[in-house]
Amino acid sequence: MQPFPYLAQADGAAVPLFVTLVSILVAVAAALALWLGLALGRRSGRLEAEARLKEGEAAARDDAVRRSRAVLTGQIGEQLAPYFPGFPCDPADARFLGKPIDFVAFPGASEGAPREVVFIEVKTGDARLSAPERALKEAVEAGRVRWVEFRLPVGARKRSIKS
Repeated sequence: MQPFPYLAQADGAAVPLFVTLVSILVAVAAALALWLGLALGRRSGRLEAEARLKEGEAAARDDAVRRSRAVLTGQIGEQLAPYFPGFPCDPADARFLGKPIDFVAFPGASEGAPREVVFIEVKTGDARLSAPERALKEAVEAGRVRWVEFRLPVGARKRSIKS
């Protein structure tokens, strides 16, 4: 009697059943370990990606809040600029436009005799002129400024609106 059962192979050799079963178990365990490693790696990667996404969202929110504060500070500063020391003219002579230029000032207008027209752009920090602001500055510096008097028609026939 043989101590271990044997499996016959095609070439006539006999392989102990124990070796065959151990080989199958090792292969199944290796496949299971590989599957488990892939599943854990996938889950770990997903958790890391979610954490990075949350960090990115928080950073984006912080950046948006910071930019919003800067914009609001600039807008408030623009409105109050005439009352700060160093403003280039009397606040009573300045008119706020906002876009494309912050102020148009008429020095001397508060005394009844404007002497010049001054375009004033207010900036805070290291802010730079926008493209439209730069274009307006270049037009003024190049003398491409003109006076236009537009008269509304007087006595024009009124159109009736038919119901």
